[in-house]
Amino acid sequence: MANFTTHIAVGTVVSGALATLTLAADVIAPENLIAVTMAGVLGSVLPDIDLKDSRPSRAMFSGLGIFFSFAVLFSFATKFSIAELWILWLGTLVLFRYGLHTAFHNLSVHRGIWHSLLAATFSAFATAVVFYYVLGRHEGVAWLAGVFLFLGYLTHLILDELYSVDVMDTRVKASFGTALKIFDRRYPYASLAMLGAVIAAFAITPPTQTIAEGLSSRNLWAGLNERLLPKDKWFGLIDRHSGLAKVGTSPDQGIKTGSIPAPAAAAPAAAPN
Repeated sequence: MANFTTHIAVGTVVSGALATLTLAADVIAPENLIAVTMAGVLGSVLPDIDLKDSRPSRAMFSGLGIFFSFAVLFSFATKFSIAELWILWLGTLVLFRYGLHTAFHNLSVHRGIWHSLLAATFSAFATAVVFYYVLGRHEGVAWLAGVFLFLGYLTHLILDELYSVDVMDTRVKASFGTALKIFDRRYPYASLAMLGAVIAAFAITPPTQTIAEGLSSRNLWAGLNERLLPKDKWFGLIDRHSGLAKVGTSPDQGIKTGSIPAPAAAAPAAAPN
């Protein structure tokens, strides 16, 4: 299989290419694009969370521990003493970072259900849910993050399959076919559990109207086709057809605004009379 460096490098390239298309289509505010792109990079390493000593696994459970420990801290900040809050915060951090991490790996196997399209779908739905309900992003942004993560996840699975083919010795390794699969036939109960998780996650996903209308819009694809190549000069200097250098700049065709808005800023409090 491909190593961590290869996965994150290729995942970054794929996410960057998708981010370029998204920015050119002008469907999302630039401040949202960074978070969406990072979701794609995360997806490119996420399947390896079932590898106990892998960096993605340690990073994910550390992140969960930090997130939920501070969520608990802020939820009970006014109810308990400082000493009790320290115990709650540290206990939650240890529980998620080490307890949940250990339990997860006792129940999972590498290249099992997490190396499947079913797991990729669940992760995409879960990403949309987190972006919409936890981070408070627009529904279109939430689904776009889910799409980015799914494609990053798919990139990981495809890379693992490619690395299972030894081109030089013209042979296929025993691991071929264990990464890119719909579900894991070896562990039917794990596959059924993941299917249940997919259904449950989809039931609480944000509305799909914005993302569906956006992806089916003719104006979107027409605009991307129009901006695919420069109209006259590359980088405003080299003529597209003759290749001769010319002086001057082309008219400004920069991004103006995104049709999927950024989160609205809180209104300032009214001054007392």
